[in-house]
Amino acid sequence: QDNSFEQFIINYCNEKLQQIFIELTLKEEQEEYIREGIEWTHIEYFNNAIICDLIENNQTGILAMLDEECLRPGTVTDDTFLEKLNQVCATHQHFESRMSKCSRFLNDTSLPHSCFRIQHYAGKVMYQVEGFVDKNNDLLYRDLSQAMWKANHSLIKALFPEGNPAKINLKRPPTAGSQFKASVATLMKNLLTKNPNYIRCIKPNDKKAAHIFNEALVCHQIRYLGLLENVRVRRAGYAFRQPYEPCLERYKMLCKQTWPHWRGPARAGVEVLFNELGIPEEEFSFGRSKIFIRNPRTLFKLEDLRKQRLEDLATLIGKIYRGWKCRTRFLLMKKCQVVIASWYRRYA
Repeated sequence: QDNSFEQFIINYCNEKLQQIFIELTLKEEQEEYIREGIEWTHIEYFNNAIICDLIENNQTGILAMLDEECLRPGTVTDDTFLEKLNQVCATHQHFESRMSKCSRFLNDTSLPHSCFRIQHYAGKVMYQVEGFVDKNNDLLYRDLSQAMWKANHSLIKALFPEGNPAKINLKRPPTAGSQFKASVATLMKNLLTKNPNYIRCIKPNDKKAAHIFNEALVCHQIRYLGLLENVRVRRAGYAFRQPYEPCLERYKMLCKQTWPHWRGPARAGVEVLFNELGIPEEEFSFGRSKIFIRNPRTLFKLEDLRKQRLEDLATLIGKIYRGWKCRTRFLLMKKCQVVIASWYRRYA
């Protein structure tokens, strides 16, 4: 019920993961249709980049304000941190605080004076500022690290490498928030180099019990996980896309004109192939470099036809092999019969 600094940075990580989900599914997919010259009506969706900026902006972000308070000389408390947030973030549409002098929240009794609220992608979350400054400092005193490094126990010594006199850094150690922000940035960079697949888990109830389905809870998760926008994009778009070369290579055995070798451009070969198979024109579109198939059942049909064709080819190969084997055996027996007959006539 009481969210503090730990929950704040966890929710920040969730926002970044949601942002990359939006980038790679909703935004990237619609931009691909435009790049490929496919006729497309843009589908609106909420981009949570504005929330990520509220938290991680280097000048006006909440983490930057927290670090500034931790480094500022003089008396620093959680209340001074909240006061700074109220000054810097007062006009931000996703930040709420009764102390920000914003007329919308002055009389909001559900929002205590010592708290602020962020309208995250998945809904509003209220944070208690108590402990934010101390938890963000997370200081391990330098002399304690040095004492641990001098211990005789090898494990303890290995746990405190910063105590090594040769590696002592007189600079102030980074705050917990800045370390977490750097870790999240590394994670995002790593994910952007991959081709991730997403599995969205829906929690059916809050009791962790079987056979209980809370419809309101499920609808809330579907709405705030961005699944509605994703489904709209998927239903309006194409379920499958593939460059022309691998598509032709995979399905060329389904058409006599493309099997075993197609001597022209790959796109022309795919056009001949789809026309030969009689696939309705509304089920596919030709992009600049890829073929787009709208409905999964069209792809399933292609795979079924390919499977049947492979079985037919396997049968044909087996038939030819058995015929060759029988002919070879027959010719060998015939040759042996001629040799035996010639030797028999010689001695008869």
